[in-house]
Amino acid sequence: MFNPSPRPLAELPVRRLTRGDLVSCADLAEDRGWPREEHRWGLLLSAGAGYGIDDPEDKGLAAVCVLTSYGPRLAAIGTMLVAGRYGRQGVARRLMRHVIDAAEGAPLSLYATAQGKPLYEGLGFDVLGRCDRLSGFFRPTVESFAVTTRSATAEDLHAILRLDAEVFGADRMHVLARLPAFADHLHIAEKGGELVGYAAAWPSTEFHTVGPVVAGNPKTAKALITSLAAVSNRPLRIDIDARHEELTSWLVEHGMTQGSGTALMAYQSPRGLPGDWTRRFAPLTIAMG
Repeated sequence: MFNPSPRPLAELPVRRLTRGDLVSCADLAEDRGWPREEHRWGLLLSAGAGYGIDDPEDKGLAAVCVLTSYGPRLAAIGTMLVAGRYGRQGVARRLMRHVIDAAEGAPLSLYATAQGKPLYEGLGFDVLGRCDRLSGFFRPTVESFAVTTRSATAEDLHAILRLDAEVFGADRMHVLARLPAFADHLHIAEKGGELVGYAAAWPSTEFHTVGPVVAGNPKTAKALITSLAAVSNRPLRIDIDARHEELTSWLVEHGMTQGSGTALMAYQSPRGLPGDWTRRFAPLTIAMG
């Protein structure tokens, strides 16, 4: 009997993922040596659009990528993963081209590892900057801050959304509305009764990952991180925009260790990303910005 040749991997169809694919996404992350982080995958697949290629051997997913749209001015690409057994066979390029088309012309941003950067450059992405990862137990010191910090309440959400839209240059309500349930801790900073910053800490394997951190200045960002560390019994992990050198040095002085970094890249965004980077200190997740 004639058996047709299997379709090349790079030609396999891409489909839209659902929350029913959460475990398969976590399995794929584990296959590549990443933490499973099913909690994080739940947020990504709820607030963003997941795209995947099914494993032709019926072993879950061969590849996955998430697109989080913030309207016509900005979208974020993240968690591009290809199963190790299908590496270097054109799968990632095939999936990325599909996701770029799905963005319908919106400027795109992503954080690239050293391994992924050549692929994205080949697709037309430009490097805009860098994000440095720090981790470890935060050692507090006696410091005075010109702001007060506290746990956020439901009444603070509108003010958080207004500040975030100003800083990011895009409406991220569909993501941030999920933040109180996603994060273990959500804190705000106030000065003169006005909200001037907010930050969250969410569970990630043995860490509390800190992000987003949005603040009017580095001092306010420090106050927010200090307040989150005070209510956590875990080591912290945080990705800091490398342009905030003062904050990175301060975190190292307080016991955290600087590790690997990622390149911030953009597509169809010749003027850079919208918003005010000087008040963006840490992303919510590398996939979402």
